[in-house]
Amino acid sequence: MTTIAPQLSGLAPVNGLQMYYESYGGGGVPLIVLHGGFGMTGMVGDLSATLAENRRVVAVDLQGHGRTADIDRPLSFAAMADDIASLNEFLGLDEVDVMGHSLGGGVALRTAIDHPGLVRRLVLVSTPYSSSGWFADIRGQMKQMDRSAFQMLRQTPMYQAYQAVAPNPDAFPDLVDKMGALLGQDYDWAEEVRRLSMPTLLTVGDADSISPAHAAEFFALLGGGQRDGGWDRSGMSAAHLAILPGTTHFTSVTSPLLAPIVGQFLDG
Repeated sequence: MTTIAPQLSGLAPVNGLQMYYESYGGGGVPLIVLHGGFGMTGMVGDLSATLAENRRVVAVDLQGHGRTADIDRPLSFAAMADDIASLNEFLGLDEVDVMGHSLGGGVALRTAIDHPGLVRRLVLVSTPYSSSGWFADIRGQMKQMDRSAFQMLRQTPMYQAYQAVAPNPDAFPDLVDKMGALLGQDYDWAEEVRRLSMPTLLTVGDADSISPAHAAEFFALLGGGQRDGGWDRSGMSAAHLAILPGTTHFTSVTSPLLAPIVGQFLDG
């Protein structure tokens, strides 16, 4: 959990939501940071504050997560991407960088696909481009997820953090049902990914829920890894790939290795 307080926080009226956001730092191209499933802003540790040394960073609680109360709407990547676009408008932001982990990475990717003029640079942490990118056992768990998993999840730090801040702490089983419905869906965004033109950084742990092989396939879809970059970097693509050693799906976003890599990428 984060230990550094934001300079600003509030609720934004976005597509029927009262979306919680918090802001760190200032200047530069703003960076939007999106947490993983069952998470919230603080679950990325001090990453937001660390990256705010050179830019404004806005961290968000997605629909039904953290301090953002749920509404009568299924969870979908497209709808949550529209929420991010609307939040940017509410905050008076123009072009932004977007970074997401896992579920938040899916939302960040859909934001880049559906609102390409909004996104300058894209950072995806532990994020597949298709549902088949998850290891088979993880995919099986996702397809079986529903409120029956509540008793197991209530023992986790994710639930404890949710219970402490959620507008309706008793809504967690409903969130589990909605997450199961979303994560159980099959999707493949390969063709849309091929058309992305903004510089994109992919990071994945070497012991992630997504295989390094899938990350390499994702990298190739973005034009990366097709030839030698050359001594003068003339062969470099706009895509970058980082495999974080000794890192799992759950530690990839809090790894001390991540912030320097992301900061260098965002600075160009």
